[in-house]
Amino acid sequence: MPLTAPYGSWKSPISADLIVGGSIGIGQATVHGDDVFWLEVRPKEGGRSVIVRRGPDGSAVDLNPAPLNARTRVHEYGGGDYVVGPDATVYFANFTDQRVYRVPPGGEPEAVTHTEGMRYADAVVDERRNRLICVREDHSVEGREAVNTIAAIDLASGDETMLLGDHDFYSSPRLSPDGGSIAWLRWDHPNMPWDGCDLLAGRFDADGRVTSIEQVAGGKNEAVCQPEWSPDGALYFVSDPGGPSTGSGGAWWNLYRWRGSNVEALAPMAAEFGRPHWVFGQTTYDFDGPDRIIVTYCERGAWKLASIDTRAGALSPIETPFTAIGSMRVGNGRAVFTAGSPTRAGALVSMDLASGAIETLKTSSDVAVDEGYLSVPETLEFPTEAGLTAYGFFYPPRNKDYAAPEGEKPPLLVMSHGGPTAATSATFSLRTQYWTSRGVAVLDVNYGGSTGYGRAYRERLNGRWGVVDVDYCVNGAKYLVDRGLVDGDRIAITGGSAGGFTTLAVLTFRDAFKAGASHYGVADLGALARDTHKFESRYLDGLVGPYPERRDVYEERSPIAHVDKLDSPMIFFQGLEDMIVPPNQAEMMVEALRKKGVPVAYVAFEGEQHGFRKAENIKRSLEGELYFYSRVFGFALADAVAPVEIENLP
Repeated sequence: MPLTAPYGSWKSPISADLIVGGSIGIGQATVHGDDVFWLEVRPKEGGRSVIVRRGPDGSAVDLNPAPLNARTRVHEYGGGDYVVGPDATVYFANFTDQRVYRVPPGGEPEAVTHTEGMRYADAVVDERRNRLICVREDHSVEGREAVNTIAAIDLASGDETMLLGDHDFYSSPRLSPDGGSIAWLRWDHPNMPWDGCDLLAGRFDADGRVTSIEQVAGGKNEAVCQPEWSPDGALYFVSDPGGPSTGSGGAWWNLYRWRGSNVEALAPMAAEFGRPHWVFGQTTYDFDGPDRIIVTYCERGAWKLASIDTRAGALSPIETPFTAIGSMRVGNGRAVFTAGSPTRAGALVSMDLASGAIETLKTSSDVAVDEGYLSVPETLEFPTEAGLTAYGFFYPPRNKDYAAPEGEKPPLLVMSHGGPTAATSATFSLRTQYWTSRGVAVLDVNYGGSTGYGRAYRERLNGRWGVVDVDYCVNGAKYLVDRGLVDGDRIAITGGSAGGFTTLAVLTFRDAFKAGASHYGVADLGALARDTHKFESRYLDGLVGPYPERRDVYEERSPIAHVDKLDSPMIFFQGLEDMIVPPNQAEMMVEALRKKGVPVAYVAFEGEQHGFRKAENIKRSLEGELYFYSRVFGFALADAVAPVEIENLP
């Protein structure tokens, strides 16, 4: 029989050591002949990113030995960290010096570039001209905003030539199969790429310069992503050409094809075939020959797999057990992609396109947990402001060894994802199960502004960051309280980065929550507008308003300016080398709470940037947050964890 114990105090086999000890990040898959390549982020190695090649016999080898770290800092968020050439030579950006290195088959890494102050990402190999073509970000002049271009790197000399410039941002340079044409994306301040960008194509002249440039699609209000050339030389891309949306219908990221002067839609539907390009190199489709595309698309927060006949434009669903699919690559009759479900940890899988058979190539976690300890989420739709519907995933507490005392309701932890233009999914997460298996319910909210629900839903946050996201988190918690599923007196909220801002705003401007945790969260919107890096330096123009013209709105919504309204206990976790949300924002908030006498804790990590990659710091933040809630909400912990210092706690 299960033991009776209060919610929050259940003993769980899902420990912080288990999470960091057996978990890695997996992404950026590449298929090259019989080999598959991918990138692993390993917390046990200080968050080092490692390129792995798996041969047809199943053997796997690391291509960049320590201390080399395959991670670019272009846009600070990176992505597109490596590329595999036609001869299987791998080229990657190294985190420490940001130089490009190459690893020939069976060889050792060697540096290619030699120019100081440059960063490189999203490369393709121009075999005909023996060069790399990539996005280059120039940080060589101190005090000047970084300069982004598309550049060519000569693979013999390492010399660099700018091919395309004069705009604020570039991404996705892609070569046609014959090497004669190139397509790319560009955009300018104040747009983010998911607001609007241009897709262009051009031809190479005899000297390898780009000529005959024409615009294929895009604009200030049309967001294009992932241009790709098909094997027969047609240019495909994902776009939402419906423009700004004010109604409930709006535009969706669908697949399009450009041939000659014609742009045509393939299998148009109310679903998202793209993702916001926070990082380079994201892929949601690839070609299985000129007449068939394998795609992944999102409906109501769940990702699905399908094929599209390019001749008829017809979509045929492919059944899988997954609800999250990404990093789609196709080759040799198989699709390779990252995948997960509510009960399956994320993994890199290979699907035989003829038989449908699925093989797991690498799992993100070697941890096996009895299903009796796992909470399966309920997809939640709940009412919010203006008669609209909001979305999220609710995880009730579950642990086969325990039951709560009769009449007790569980505490609730509301999770607010980062971005804010991003999304959460129902993919299995040991971090979520860490809470639910101890008796803490979790609500993971896709507030207005999240992707996966069409452009209209995404644009609900325009000009209203700090309002809409706050409303949705509050209304989601209220919905669960009204249903009698959680304890309305024990509700906490947690979030990182933009989710940390929402956490701070909820606790400052509303009374619905009793505690919270900010992981490298934004406290001062004005400081973020003034001090952040180039990629996001005008992001808030769309989310809040132009700065400094609307300084009044920034101050009105900045928690740091209204700390007199904040009476809820808080814990802050912060990387001391964070260039996106500098640590002084957390430290100002902590000092204000300290002086006010509100219970507060501050945990800072040396050597961490925006997001924690080191195993010991991931563990510390998990256990520290649990310890904090146990003290604030008054439940005993089943296991001893290292305490954190909580000031002003009676």
